[in-house]
Amino acid sequence: MFAVVSPAKSLNLEPASPSLPSTTPALLEEAERLARTCRNLPQKALRDMMDISKDLAKLNAERFSAFEIPFAGGNHAKQAALMFNGDVYRGLGASSLAVDDLEWAQGHFGILSGLYGLLRPLDLIQPYRLEMGTSLKTRRGATLYRWWGDRVTKAINDVTDGHADRTVVNLASNEYWSVVLPRELHGPVVTCHFKEVRDGQAKIISFFAKQARGAMARYIIEQRIESPDGLRGFDRDGYAFSPEHSTERDLEFRRVSRVAS
Repeated sequence: MFAVVSPAKSLNLEPASPSLPSTTPALLEEAERLARTCRNLPQKALRDMMDISKDLAKLNAERFSAFEIPFAGGNHAKQAALMFNGDVYRGLGASSLAVDDLEWAQGHFGILSGLYGLLRPLDLIQPYRLEMGTSLKTRRGATLYRWWGDRVTKAINDVTDGHADRTVVNLASNEYWSVVLPRELHGPVVTCHFKEVRDGQAKIISFFAKQARGAMARYIIEQRIESPDGLRGFDRDGYAFSPEHSTERDLEFRRVSRVAS
């Protein structure tokens, strides 16, 4: 089984422990080509393409210019699971996972990325911002979805090769999951949904759902879950599996709303 999440815009640039192992992204050559394309864009083009401020455009232009292989401390390279710092990653809490947890996660947990395609937790990455939904013209088309084509899907299949259960657990946003081609995966897809119940109504609250996706990923890692049936025991942060609102391929977890009245 292999679970995937989205990356985050916010990054943690504090150095990781030098004793923490690191690996190389499977699609690094593709990432280098993308970085080269972005490096050649003027800052105004980056600003318009990403809908960001002048300061962020300048920062990201500098990051693309600094993108250099092999990665090293001088270019702020860091393990992917520790670099991202958004809501999902607060739920994941990778910095408090044991090294053997992160090493097990290498074959069971991945991060979908606009620049890197697919990342494993210990893959070294440099700071960047390039969302999957970005319209970026390359020789393969006008979007990152066209750039990646079936490459991310094949990379997932490579990771799950040899797994007894090749199910892919979708914990990603629609923007990022759309780069995966489910019909070409070598196993079924299970999607997890997290809802807040208030006044008898169940709703997805984005902030809480993102944290829950990260918490589910941590649960999978710590419990060494290798089949979808094991997901149903997820009970962290007040969530509980709701069998009456679930199907074989869509698992729903609910909790009493934490949103103030």
